[in-house]
Amino acid sequence: MPAHPSARKIVTVIGARPQFIKASAVSARLRASPRLREVVVHTGQHFDSNMSDVFFAELGMDPPAYHCAIHGGRHGDMTGRMLAAIEALLLEERPDAVLVYGDTNSTLAGALAAVKLHIPVAHVEAGLRSFNPRMPEEINRTLTDRIAHWLFTPNAGAGAHLLREGAPPGRIEQVGDVMYDVALHHGARVDARGGILGELGRTRGIRAGAYCLATIHRAENTDDPARLAVLLDALMRFSSELPVILPLHPRTRQILAGARRLDALERALVLVEPQAYLAMVQLEKYAALVATDSGGVQKEAFFHRVPCVTFRDETEWVELLDAGWNRLAPPTGAEPVLAALRAALGSTGQAVSPYGDGDAAERIVQRLALDLA
Repeated sequence: MPAHPSARKIVTVIGARPQFIKASAVSARLRASPRLREVVVHTGQHFDSNMSDVFFAELGMDPPAYHCAIHGGRHGDMTGRMLAAIEALLLEERPDAVLVYGDTNSTLAGALAAVKLHIPVAHVEAGLRSFNPRMPEEINRTLTDRIAHWLFTPNAGAGAHLLREGAPPGRIEQVGDVMYDVALHHGARVDARGGILGELGRTRGIRAGAYCLATIHRAENTDDPARLAVLLDALMRFSSELPVILPLHPRTRQILAGARRLDALERALVLVEPQAYLAMVQLEKYAALVATDSGGVQKEAFFHRVPCVTFRDETEWVELLDAGWNRLAPPTGAEPVLAALRAALGSTGQAVSPYGDGDAAERIVQRLALDLA
């Protein structure tokens, strides 16, 4: 449905893989709304084609109207360059609102650029807290929540955090998790045949339901030689009990090559390139176990009812810990991590539904259309 000539303009700022996934659900609803029209800005934070361009095509999204091509450098440098670029685009587009997702540098830069130009900000996935101020993501999401006009939360706990921090109740709306919207739609598109899983079956003997899918990409793990060594040792030992598939983030591959760990890892694990979205859905859906330091992958494992081990000291998704679908394994030693992997394998959590009914995107768009009318 084409937008009405008087439709309000929304500029959406995204830059990283999880944001592409979340935005795909909301962007589809925005395209269907006659009262709103969307202009997408891609900061370029994820610049590898396997982690960016193909996601737009697979998720049914139009190419971004703007691509800032900003990546690399330290957090302050990257965020500052994004802030300047987004500010210039907002001055040109003059939108009625800016929409940001999650907790990346792109999120904070988009929110700051907007609020300094007196443009209201909508934050999807608001209110999540790890309570670890050393995490850049914790700083990004906390600051974004403080300046956002609309706080769209995925669950009740997130709203409770915001209320304790003094957020006005009228700005908080529990809409559910947009990633669940996406999982319901795209999960039905994959089966165990063909794709990356079919290829690994032919070349490496990997079978559906008989492997562990692992991902490691957070700086707190990849940049700490001791933590990274613990995770690699645990996964290599676990691989003698269950094949481990590890899509290797480009940054992690570079670090491992520099530490001369890559050859040994290739002999023990099934290393693959970063996968497009549907390929990751397939690997997650048919895994016996997911082991990750990714916030998004923790939830995606739950959506497919696969047990998960999280390589972090804490998680924002505490409801999955409480329900028994996830367990923490801080990389302080290979033995505790290995024990967590063994304990999680074959486990089943409680029958819970903490992330809504799969209509989060529709509820977000309805609220924006109503408030901007």
